[in-house]
Amino acid sequence: MNSQTTKEASAIAASEPGLQPVLPVTWTDGLALDSADARRIGEELSEQYAFAEPFPHIVLDNFLPSSITQMALDNLPRDKLQSDRIFEIGYAGHHKRQILPEECNANSRQLFHFFNSLPMLEFLEGLSSIHGLIPDPRFDGGGYHETSRGGKLGLHADFRINERLHLHRRMNMIIYLNQDWQDEYGGFLELWARDMSAKVQSVAPIFNRCVIFNTDADSYHGHPDPLNTPDSVLRKSMALYYYTASKEIYNEVPNTNTMYRARPGDDQKTQSEARQLRLDEHIRAWVPPALLRYAFAIRRRIVKRRA
Repeated sequence: MNSQTTKEASAIAASEPGLQPVLPVTWTDGLALDSADARRIGEELSEQYAFAEPFPHIVLDNFLPSSITQMALDNLPRDKLQSDRIFEIGYAGHHKRQILPEECNANSRQLFHFFNSLPMLEFLEGLSSIHGLIPDPRFDGGGYHETSRGGKLGLHADFRINERLHLHRRMNMIIYLNQDWQDEYGGFLELWARDMSAKVQSVAPIFNRCVIFNTDADSYHGHPDPLNTPDSVLRKSMALYYYTASKEIYNEVPNTNTMYRARPGDDQKTQSEARQLRLDEHIRAWVPPALLRYAFAIRRRIVKRRA
């Protein structure tokens, strides 16, 4: 048994039911994960993530409780849906189907929306040290993916701006749903050096394995060789993408707080309070911070004396 086969055998063993999952997600009335636990788990793995080669990434076996991953697989729609995207464009995607969550059943929708929830964001922020992560409620490019025999996806670095939401794409998360995957099928996720000089890592797409990586301009990855699967075997996964907003917004939109307005018929006290709150916000927008602190300190003293 060569080193690659030994590595894969160990990974498959680590994905067997009954072992402790990376994320202790529960499902009673719905999916649940404690946000503080999720953050802690991410931070414990952050050094491994940050210093991985060829770019920040991590490969996590037994990522979710096996029953939840099995549920994801069982609820992947077998029949074609109206919103499916079918890729038959050669190197840029061949024999590939993308399935959007919103046309899936309730169980699948709940699972995908859990991946967009606060506990998952806490885990990913702890893992990557990227703050202010934002999920994509439309799952542009994401959802279920499946590729059939002969299919492939060329090496690429992903799009980095979501043009519909005007957000900066920062992280990819892929969860594989392939049971009894054989090495001879191919379909390994290849991670290449930033200068494309060499393949640095090859990751088998085995069941309940999760791969997370930074979406940089040179995070080159893909499975560029045609799949050698039986006709009945598809390469299946879930794909999620995460974003951050730009601080440039502070240069484009006045950074005012909530602006209150009284109704025309409100009493004089209410009118006065609303007017004062509005005035305070206009003052904050135009007065330098040092002068603002001085002015508010004087106001507090006046109010205290009157009391």
